Amino acid sequence: MGVNERTIELDLVGWLKEAGYTHRPDICDRLSLETNFRKRFEELNQVRLTDAEFDRLLDKLVTADAFAASRALRETNSFEREDGTPLYFTLLNTKDWCKNTFEVVNQLRMNTDYSQHRYDVVLLINGLPVVQIELKTLAVSPRKAMEQIVDYKADPGSSYSRTLFCFLQLFVVSNRSDTWYFTNNNAQHFNFGADERFLPVYRFADKDNQKITHLAEFASRFLAKCELAEMIGRYIVLVESEQKLLAMRPYQIYAVKAIVDCIHENCGNGYVWHTTGSGKTLTSFKAATLLKDNPDVHKCLFVVDRKDLDRQTREEFNRFQSGSVEENTNTEALVRRLLSRDYADKVIVTTIQKLGLALDGNNRQNYKQRLEPLSEKRVVFIFDECHRSQFGENHRAIREFFPNAQLFGFTGTPIFEENATSTRIDGRQAFYKTTESVFERELHAYTITNAIEDANVLRFHVDYYKPDEVHDVKPGEPIAKRAVVASILEKHDQVTANRKFNALLATASINDAIEYFRLFKEVQTQRVEADSSFVPLRVAAVFSPPAEGDKDVIQIQEDLPQESADNEEAPEEKKAALKEIIADYNAAFGTNHSLAEFDAYYQDVQKRIKDQQYPDADLPHEKKLDLVIVVEMLLTGFDSKYLNTLYVDKRLKHHGLIQAFSRTNRVLNATKPFGNILDFRAQEAEVNAAVTLFSGEKVERAPEIWLVDPAPVVIERLEEATGKLKEFMQSQGLEYKPEDVLNLKGDAARAKFIDLFKDLRRLSTQLDQYTELSDEETAKVEAILPEEQLQAFQGTYLETAKRLMESRRKEGDDAAEEAKQLDFEFVLFASALIDYDYIMGLIAKYTQEPPGKQTMTRNQLVGLIQADAKFIDDRDDIAAYIGALSAGKALDKDSIREGFEKFKREREMQELRGIAERHGLSADGLQRIVEDTVRLGVFSDEQLRALLVPLGLGWKERGQKALAVMDDVLPLLKKQGQGRAISGLKVYERQG
Repeated sequence: MGVNERTIELDLVGWLKEAGYTHRPDICDRLSLETNFRKRFEELNQVRLTDAEFDRLLDKLVTADAFAASRALRETNSFEREDGTPLYFTLLNTKDWCKNTFEVVNQLRMNTDYSQHRYDVVLLINGLPVVQIELKTLAVSPRKAMEQIVDYKADPGSSYSRTLFCFLQLFVVSNRSDTWYFTNNNAQHFNFGADERFLPVYRFADKDNQKITHLAEFASRFLAKCELAEMIGRYIVLVESEQKLLAMRPYQIYAVKAIVDCIHENCGNGYVWHTTGSGKTLTSFKAATLLKDNPDVHKCLFVVDRKDLDRQTREEFNRFQSGSVEENTNTEALVRRLLSRDYADKVIVTTIQKLGLALDGNNRQNYKQRLEPLSEKRVVFIFDECHRSQFGENHRAIREFFPNAQLFGFTGTPIFEENATSTRIDGRQAFYKTTESVFERELHAYTITNAIEDANVLRFHVDYYKPDEVHDVKPGEPIAKRAVVASILEKHDQVTANRKFNALLATASINDAIEYFRLFKEVQTQRVEADSSFVPLRVAAVFSPPAEGDKDVIQIQEDLPQESADNEEAPEEKKAALKEIIADYNAAFGTNHSLAEFDAYYQDVQKRIKDQQYPDADLPHEKKLDLVIVVEMLLTGFDSKYLNTLYVDKRLKHHGLIQAFSRTNRVLNATKPFGNILDFRAQEAEVNAAVTLFSGEKVERAPEIWLVDPAPVVIERLEEATGKLKEFMQSQGLEYKPEDVLNLKGDAARAKFIDLFKDLRRLSTQLDQYTELSDEETAKVEAILPEEQLQAFQGTYLETAKRLMESRRKEGDDAAEEAKQLDFEFVLFASALIDYDYIMGLIAKYTQEPPGKQTMTRNQLVGLIQADAKFIDDRDDIAAYIGALSAGKALDKDSIREGFEKFKREREMQELRGIAERHGLSADGLQRIVEDTVRLGVFSDEQLRALLVPLGLGWKERGQKALAVMDDVLPLLKKQGQGRAISGLKVYERQG
């Protein structure tokens, strides 16, 4: 087990004392914490408060809303004093970080009405607890520690919602050798169920991305007084639109500091190489907002390359801070904002095209002459994706008009000499410049290799299409489109986890995109006619229309050279095809888009791709898109965690290849192990060249870092994982059978099974999305872990997990250590395809088929339900309902649904009556308590006490009886609450 937690705690306090923190052993409870805060508050604000004023101050500040508390921490606040005058106050010195007061407290006990928690180590700034440090043994995963903290936060009336602990900004979890941190947030941003969405956990690193994980070094670097205060005050971003806190990652902070220092020292230009998907928009937003407060900078322009990116970036900026940038609807609005002295217009998001028009001396609007007063001003330009058209005439015009400007570029894929392509300027052959030649020097680098190692983006699984024809496809050579369509239809469900995710098909030209769209329509119609059970993919296509003088379209096409060139040829045919595509889209989704308002259609397509995030129960699958056919659009700058696959039927190389591939590799959860690439052009050499070029310093290890292991390696690991599970079962005197898992003795053994099977399922999930398995490999996987056996093991996993959670709930601190530390991962065991509606349909189908002729037996149907995590609370009810139905007695889906709801209510009533009878209580009274609790989301102790009155018990016996009753009622309450939080129950969960 290594060093115990108490020793780690005392060492940490010692390190923090050395770093200048004042150790306060006298702060040991809520009263002493509040007394100390009062003293620090009065010192910071140079004021003396009466007792009544301090009480009112606490009432004003303490809130259950972590986001509201975080906003108050950073703002100037006010409240009315006893004499009626306002007192304006701050809680944090944001001008001079080091002039705050820093204290460290350990073994602090916080009592509230409903709970009592003890905290290992807490850091105070100006008397407010801002960092909670939890020390754990090596066995506890950071994700599990995070779940435990969130669980404590959920206690009704917990310290986090009823005391100054609402001001916590960061949680740090460490076992001494490994240290992680994450931001405090409200409950809606943490989800550990079958959907599993939660905020990221971070590891600290130095400028070269070397991890700093030992607690001693972490304390000296990250928790150093001035650095911590700056982190909290400057580098935690409050995302207004989502009401959440987001900590900037170390590499983002280093990049921002490098830009700010460069401007402060006025030492030229620079560029930041941060890989696609690493959060460049947040980094640039923070740099821009810090420059907003720099009096030496007159304006800060964030320059993007297309209208859709202009909109996307502006929306992102406003997501971080509402109203931080306004829309520039046209060049006139941009010029007006450039000339404005309003503080709100100091940061401007615009396109390079609008900027180019503003600086065009031949423009009839005289923009350039009007802007003349700015020419000598100090203006900062931050270019997004600076490898694009900034290298051309517009870039030169900016440099000439603003001689005192400083230019900074962000790029995920820099232009090196190897990937600089030739172009023609002023009739002469020339070369695009490299990123370094334009922006002078690299300020900070965080490559895709770094990001993959940090699990900030996913690796890629590249499958090179192998045609059935006798001849081999030469690299770059196209194959028959009908063969591509057939292959996509064959593989799509597999690579997208049964359409949980969606995909792009990248084509070589607009004509190709049109042909593909029509082919999908034709082939899928034929498939439906041949097989009524086939569910067609929802397919859309998007490419820019002929410009015909439309400035919006011209602007969109500035960075779409292929589409722009394609539209020069037979433009009427292109328009007719796009009208056809939009008409089909309108028919499918009930929209009313037109070619005249192409941008609205384009935005709707993007939104529908992102809408894949919603479960089918919230948004039916018919409202989503499975596949979008593109030429150049959406291959750069577009982000969706639910896009996991790229089908490639076009030549890609260098930065274009990396940009396109990177649409697929945003991190979601364990059901998305990698980004899928299915290449139909045999471009393995181009992939290897791009991987080598953009790997930074780790070129020799790049392929193993970027690309997932080949199938034989994963199959071998699956075989090893299966062997470990088999050995474990045998060591427990049991056979390697799913049904024997339920015979495991003790929580320690059950916890071991959970961990072993979880690892096995993770490998199985990965192989599920491998499309290139040979028949021999497929047979080997089936022999190692037959599908029917896997499903049965999943059912016993969920049953065991449910049992362990119940044990942990009942026993609390007395639960087995293995059970307490267990990290359940339900997301691996939840099928996107199998939802409540699907199950009701299967049951209906089961009743409609004659006995003995069913396509799915009763046992298979029950097994399917019991293996899916979404039904963990309803699995027994559904299984019992199926058992009560008669095969051959045909019922439709609506009848099945109504029948199940009635069946479930009757079972719950029966269960309640049984509980009431066992405890000698009124069944009607107990039912009222359950109904009121679920309806209001609050459990009432008074109702329970009133129910117990007829028993005539003394106070001690009454307390014991209440605990016994609630121990039986709690599972029913949780099931009826369907995962919603119910206040007032935690006291029974801890003691039940």
